[in-house]
Amino acid sequence: MADSVAIQGDQPAVKTPPPKKGKSKNKTEKELSDGLNTMLVIDKEGGDAPTAAGSQKMVLKNPKGTRDFDQKQMAIREKVFRTIIDCFEMHGAETIDTPVFELKETLTNKYGEDSKLIYDLADQGGEILSLRYDLTVPFARYLAMNKISNIKRYHIGKVYRRDQPSTARGRFREFFQCDFDIAGQYDCMLSDAECLLILVQILQKLDIGKFSVKVNHRQVLDAMMEVCGVEKDKFRTICSSIDKLDKTPWDEVRAEMVGQKGLDPAVADRIQTYVVMKSQGDANAFIDQLRNDPLLSKSPTGLEALDQMRQLMSLCGCYGISEFVSFDLSLARGLDYYTGTIFEATLQGEGNAAESVGSIAGGGRYDDLVGSFDPKVSRSGKIPCVGVSVGIERIFAVMEAKLLKEKEKVRTTKTQVYVASAQKNLMEERAKLCRDLYLAGIKTEQSFKMNPKMLDQLQYCESYGIPFALVLGESEIQNKVVKLRDITTRAEELIPRDSLIETIRRKLQETQ
Repeated sequence: MADSVAIQGDQPAVKTPPPKKGKSKNKTEKELSDGLNTMLVIDKEGGDAPTAAGSQKMVLKNPKGTRDFDQKQMAIREKVFRTIIDCFEMHGAETIDTPVFELKETLTNKYGEDSKLIYDLADQGGEILSLRYDLTVPFARYLAMNKISNIKRYHIGKVYRRDQPSTARGRFREFFQCDFDIAGQYDCMLSDAECLLILVQILQKLDIGKFSVKVNHRQVLDAMMEVCGVEKDKFRTICSSIDKLDKTPWDEVRAEMVGQKGLDPAVADRIQTYVVMKSQGDANAFIDQLRNDPLLSKSPTGLEALDQMRQLMSLCGCYGISEFVSFDLSLARGLDYYTGTIFEATLQGEGNAAESVGSIAGGGRYDDLVGSFDPKVSRSGKIPCVGVSVGIERIFAVMEAKLLKEKEKVRTTKTQVYVASAQKNLMEERAKLCRDLYLAGIKTEQSFKMNPKMLDQLQYCESYGIPFALVLGESEIQNKVVKLRDITTRAEELIPRDSLIETIRRKLQETQ
């Protein structure tokens, strides 16, 4: 078995044709080897002349649904990650990590109709593996495997989906998720409300525009489908259709339910009367309306779920986030493992395609997922879990468009001080000063040229947004001082060497 990993992607595997009659095995292998070698030749000049007989040029491009990030883009991403992590840690979360691939059986039957989007890997010595689709199922596997019943954790990592990519909407096949989850037996809705609070806090701090958070309950959805006449074995597949209502008109969703999934047209019409319903400011009044509904009022599980939703909306009021949260019966979240509350955050676009990315975060309660991996958990009781996942790529697409529109300059380094020399032959003095600054924990740079031009050094500071330059000359060295230059104002002052570190720290603090 070869060591390389083959991924089952969009293109069929290329098969080598059998050797023609009359050709020796060695000759055929030599032709194949020569062909492979010439395919690796890259014409760097961009010319049309082949580099070898029968050669093919390698096309340098990203795989479909992936992208590179330059220095400015990475600076933006790091800022977003830091904001999200700060929010997670403010709520007492610990962090873990899991492999980017799992046993295929771990991921099987967890994602409903989205299971077709899972990347499967080639057989590697007997283990059938797949790239992880999300961070939730690996987290549940981690809890079951390590016998953990209580944890508040966050996890930031890449996941992989064979989705149809759209760069403008921040939809890729390889992307980061930022997850926060609470596992353990806790009183009703407290942990659910905390996930909603964290989601709102993150979106407020990122300042990416107006947003709203829709919430619903899987048991309310199940009760709705039951009283509308949906067969129980079709609950999840009809949920997957309802989940498309945020981006697909009802007529198309109805056609899918009836034409592709065999739902009775009259049942689909009854469903429509519910999925258009949402709370308009007063959540309690909306919940009362549902409790008094002639059909929903006959479902005990539905009524219990509505009581939980009342508690959740009340806690949202206590946290001061009610203006962002609405109870919306059209929210379904197509993943099979959800058992209770579900929620989704959407950005309210203003006509700009880059800002109309739709869903930017989602989550919900999944009380049975850990038990699906450990029969002992299923027999002794559940390990309830609830969590939220922030879609970093879609948020980044919005922030990138916003910065481009505002033409805001982005710093790609964190350098605080640049050590410059005003005269020749001061390389060693620059090195000694850099050493002192590094030992003091001050982020420092210098030119790698022996005798750099003064103008080039100052222009470097301006280009990279470095706030201060320390200029060395013969007179400064003799007098044991350093010239401190403010790059923005161009003001200069002489600082004694023995108080230089203290002065720089004070200056840096003043600029924050």
